[in-house]
Amino acid sequence: MPNPTAAMLVIGDEILSGRTRDANMHHLAQELTRVGIDLREARVVSDDHDAIVAAVRALGTAHDHLFTSGGIGPTHDDITADAVADALGAAIDVRDDARAILAAHYARTGAELNDARLRMARIPQGAVLIDNPISAAPGFSLGNVHVMAGVPTIFEAMLAGLLPTLTGGAPLLSQSLRIDRGEGEIAAPLAGLAADFPDLSVGSYPFQRDGVHGANIVIRGADGARVDAAMGRLAALFPPA
Repeated sequence: MPNPTAAMLVIGDEILSGRTRDANMHHLAQELTRVGIDLREARVVSDDHDAIVAAVRALGTAHDHLFTSGGIGPTHDDITADAVADALGAAIDVRDDARAILAAHYARTGAELNDARLRMARIPQGAVLIDNPISAAPGFSLGNVHVMAGVPTIFEAMLAGLLPTLTGGAPLLSQSLRIDRGEGEIAAPLAGLAADFPDLSVGSYPFQRDGVHGANIVIRGADGARVDAAMGRLAALFPPA
């Protein structure tokens, strides 16, 4: 049975402007690989309601899971919750359970639960809250869409709590071999190897270091014995000089 598939939607003008470097997609890819959910697609959109709605509908329909990051804070440009609700046809308002979480958090810290902070309690009807052990403001899952914060430490904490609730598949295994030859020299044998192992992914990642052209060949698959067999064939094709 094939693994569940996933997409990621990164939301924020700061990513597209280059002001902020996204780290969440890298972390998500590693964690999904570990639990056997195949990340197949990633998209970055601006803080634009219609763009978020369109992306959520497209990616959520195409994959078993859609993970989003960004746009659920207290400022005017944090519009992800409303856009996701719109995309999935759900009503949204301040929800009592989310309000209670925020009220308890700000009571502990001595800060005021003002109108801006209360925006973070706007949760679509029918959504399940995702715990935020760092700053309290929850994310949520609505259907197969999982909405989380953009701050990497918070995103990672939310994801750690969410993943055990999802059904994964076979973890993806990988092995790599460095070959100090240009891709033009190794392309034909690699194509033959890939054809002989259609159940595996054979990737070539070129480099140039100290005047040497080469490639790191990475073989990935769910069956460890098949990965071992392909790596053995690869090593035989390109023995060390």
